[in-house]
Formats: sequence, C-alpha cells, structure tokens
Amino acid sequence: MSNKATREALGETLVELADEGVDVVAVEADLSKSTTTFKLAEKYEERFFNVGIAEANMMGVAAGLAVAGKIAFTGSFAVFATGRAYDQIRNTVCYAGLNVKITPTHAGITVGPDGGSHQMNEDLALMRVLPGMRVLVPADYHSAKAAIRLAAATPGPFYVRLGRATLPEVYPADAELEVGGANVLRTGTDVTIVACGVMVAQALAAADLLAADDISAEVIDAYSIKPLDEDTVLRSVRKTGVVVTCEEHSIIGGLGSAVAEVLAEHAPRKLIRIGVRDVFGTSGEPDELMAHFGLTAADIKLAASSLVIR
Repeated sequence: MSNKATREALGETLVELADEGVDVVAVEADLSKSTTTFKLAEKYEERFFNVGIAEANMMGVAAGLAVAGKIAFTGSFAVFATGRAYDQIRNTVCYAGLNVKITPTHAGITVGPDGGSHQMNEDLALMRVLPGMRVLVPADYHSAKAAIRLAAATPGPFYVRLGRATLPEVYPADAELEVGGANVLRTGTDVTIVACGVMVAQALAAADLLAADDISAEVIDAYSIKPLDEDTVLRSVRKTGVVVTCEEHSIIGGLGSAVAEVLAEHAPRKLIRIGVRDVFGTSGEPDELMAHFGLTAADIKLAASSLVIR
C-alpha cells in the first residue's frame, strides 16, 4: 500500500463502523473534506452534523448526542478542536465523562505551509492533563484505524491525534491497539528510543543509523500517551540505561514529559527529549520543518549517540 496520512483513516473507519452497526455519529466544524468525515456524510447523511465554524458548539452538540446514546466523534483541525473548544471539552465532555471521541486532524508541524497559527504543538499537553481523558497518537494509517476503533469500543472521552502528512507503514492492516499500551518495534540493549505518531518512523530509521555505528537501539511506539505503558518503558530503560523521547509536539507536557515523570518516580536515568522546543511553528514543507525543528532520524541518532558511553 502506498503511504497514507493518518487523517485518511477517520472517515473510512467511521463508515466501516456504521456498516457494522456501531452507533457512531460525526460532528464537524466546516472542515469535512480536510478531515475526511465527509465520507460518513456521503453514505450515512443522518449520522453527520456540520455545525459550521463553531468548534465550541461542535463539542456541545457531540456531548448532547453522547447523552442520547450515540458514540460521537468530532472533527476539525487540532488547533481549533483543542484550543477554541477547551472549556467545552473540560466542563461538558470530561467533567461528565461523556462518550465523545475528539479526533481532529492536521496536528503538529507537518501541517506544513499553513504555518505557526495552524501548527498545534500543545494539544497533547492540553488533553493529557484532563481527568478521564485517554490520549492516543497513532504512527501510521493502519494504527490510526485501530485507534479510532479502540476509541469507539471504549466508553468515555478520547483524544486521537491525526495528521495531514503521508507517513510510511509501520503496522500491518490487522493492527490492534489497547488503552495504556505500547509496542516494542525493535529490541536493543544500548539506548531506548520512545516515540509516538510521526516520530515512530523516524525513530526506526534512527535505529538503523545507530546500528551502523554498532549502537543497539530499542524502539518503543508509545501510542497511548495517557495512560502511558509505564511497565514497558521502565523495563526497557532499566535494560539500556538511557532514553530518548521523540514527539512532533512541544517537549513540554507531551510524551517527553510523561516519560520524564515516570523515570523521576521509579527509575531515574539520563533522558534527552526530541521535540519542538518552546517555540511556535513556521511555514514550510513537512520535510523542511522536520529538519528545521530537529525532528529527523539524524537528530535522533545524534541524541542517542551522545548518551551511549563506550
């Protein structure tokens, strides 16, 4: 299969769930073509609600549909779905523990030319801190489908982070995820690399670069940011002794922070966080921006190499 963006999984998976008799609905804020929720509207018009450019209302309508027994998915871009509608997510969705699945697209710097105003690098921090919210960051199209299915099957609030850029395959078509899970994609003994989303493929590429220098890297896809699979992370770090975290997000409040918290409490080790370093994004093509912000396989290799003592 050719490379696909994680956002492409949203509309397709919602249609599949509806075909299977799952009581899903989608609430959109005038971006259905970009988020792909239009695919549900094309086949099941009665399951689709476009509220216009009104993200707070989108969350309120989704909450009402959840109260009525529906499994409500919301669309829009990550910067709008989390930033503009935070009060509704906190006080309407999470405070009441409603069955709303927040699944925006266009997260992170790989939004590209839309620039810093649209590159949401703080969403994981915002969602992770909310009581009752589960946070998933799939690494490719197949794992995005699995994340959406997992959210649909599990009662309560979810945040599933989806992106615009096409990504290489990491998982097979029959991939399955679990709440609080992580997958060791490559075993190693010298350094642990914990990644999520876009950065998983970069981490695997970095492991290849490190292997050429006789450094054995263990690569973990920490797709469940909250709850984090602490056991898998700790087991790996206790073996390798050092860790690099990799995320297409601010190093403040996301995966790097989650891993740092676990290490500080249970197994203090040297840690380097790869991510956006307390700055806004800027306009450019995705590959250019990955290099500009230091998120490439080469950057991960450099960080990992600096931690390994020979």
